[in-house]
Amino acid sequence: GLCDNMEPETFLDHEMVFLLKGQQASPFVLRARRSMDKSGMPWHLRYLGQPEIGDKNRHALVRNCVDIATSDNLTDFLVEMGFRMDHEFVAKGHVFRKGIMKIVVYKIFRILMPGNTESIEPLSLSYLVELNVVAPAGQDVVSDDMRNFAEQLKPLVHLEKIDPKRLM
Repeated sequence: GLCDNMEPETFLDHEMVFLLKGQQASPFVLRARRSMDKSGMPWHLRYLGQPEIGDKNRHALVRNCVDIATSDNLTDFLVEMGFRMDHEFVAKGHVFRKGIMKIVVYKIFRILMPGNTESIEPLSLSYLVELNVVAPAGQDVVSDDMRNFAEQLKPLVHLEKIDPKRLM
């Protein structure tokens, strides 16, 4: 197959996106995520930096990422710090691996009643496919590997860089 010869991991996660508005034009965004199908797992707090202004010919979006495990009172802490929850969703899917590349195939579910992760509906009939690689700065060859992998998924999947500003 296209990926490493191992069983894909399944996941069912609840993600909450928090904003802190300040003097800057765009708000500071943090993502809090927890597993819904594996009890006892810690919350994860993720900061995704702004996309690097670089070569337009680069095949992948490059940005800093900080991901840390936290205690159960993460959401209360963020609210006390002045953040407000912007939106939340449930993600359900599979994680595949190919070397250092992580391929995540999942559906996003809308939460019908805020805070109630049992009351959900699919956002669309489509699956979202993400390719992620954690690499040191300056490793542009990694984006070529991602493009080569994406080419093998055509015509079923068309991977493209997305502009995160369009999503806000």
